[in-house]
Amino acid sequence: MTRKLLNHLAEGPETAPPLLLGPSLGTSYALWDEIAPELSATHRVVRWDLPGHGGSAPDLIGPGATVEDLAALVLDLAYSLGVDRFAYAGVSIGGAVGLHLAVHHPERVSSLAVICSSAHFNGSKPWEERAELVRREGLAALAESANSRWFTPGFTVPRLIEDHRDADPEAYAACCDALAAFDLRDRLPEISAPTLLIAGRQDPATPPAHLREIADAVAGATLVELPGASHLAPAQCPAAVLTALRAHFDGGAKRGMEVRREVLGDAHVDRAQARQTPFTARFQDFISRYAWGEIWTDPTLSRRERSMITLTALVAHGHYDELAMHVRAARRNGLTPEEIGAVLLQTAVYCGVPAANSAFATAQRVLAEEEGDDGAG
Repeated sequence: MTRKLLNHLAEGPETAPPLLLGPSLGTSYALWDEIAPELSATHRVVRWDLPGHGGSAPDLIGPGATVEDLAALVLDLAYSLGVDRFAYAGVSIGGAVGLHLAVHHPERVSSLAVICSSAHFNGSKPWEERAELVRREGLAALAESANSRWFTPGFTVPRLIEDHRDADPEAYAACCDALAAFDLRDRLPEISAPTLLIAGRQDPATPPAHLREIADAVAGATLVELPGASHLAPAQCPAAVLTALRAHFDGGAKRGMEVRREVLGDAHVDRAQARQTPFTARFQDFISRYAWGEIWTDPTLSRRERSMITLTALVAHGHYDELAMHVRAARRNGLTPEEIGAVLLQTAVYCGVPAANSAFATAQRVLAEEEGDDGAG
């Protein structure tokens, strides 16, 4: 029998690094409407609904549910999508799920962002009382007070208030049970994933002190406090949250740019950046994140070895402009002119003499320019 999955929405290239986004109690994945499409430029973004919220079936959990149960549903979803390791960001109860995954399944979480959440939610009693109220009276009355719990005065997102009102009461109450039992404070030092904490300065549900507590316990964690933000910061301050998440999750692009400059030189990269347009921006990001941030940083091969492979591939495909650039890169990576010549001679055997003839002409020109630069220095 096939197990039911959490309702979800996937956006972005299927080959991009996966990023899972968790919601807060009472909302659907619409909480991420202003942010997920932007993150999908560089990630395969999967946002999901809590049981009984949005499009998720209410019977995925029941009374006495735990955050561990919710985390198991997220792992089931990841498995169904063929995702083994992923970055994760979550708000409130969604953040608690992220903390649980980072503690209990560290091999699955590559990077973590916890937003307006906590390692505990002020003890069990308030959540037990809320669960009892919802089971008895439904969600209509609680939804009426959502604005004051979620946003600063004068701000609202009608779609999210509607989500709250339409959630299944039993599933909502089961999520309250999960929050009542949740307390990971003594396990926080075990978290090894790079961790970002985002707090809303005006958040009454999980004040900044809750996020500071996590930041103090998790080695190397970063804390960002957002002025003017309440509990649902991604909906109220999407630009600020997006900026923080991009800086945290796009570290591969940053490292890739560093390696790209080391191998190709500042002058070349600066020229490429100067020519960048909105049309080419995603391609430039792809190069930095994937080619330079993942492939060239893999320690399995040395940079010398990578240069030799790259020279051969460029000769094979006749990319002589790129070959000139990578002859210069090969010199930076420690290859001598004699070694570069030996690589090109090898290509004559396997790529053909005409291709090697053009490659030697290109390399000779570049090496002669290098000698001229050295003489002028």
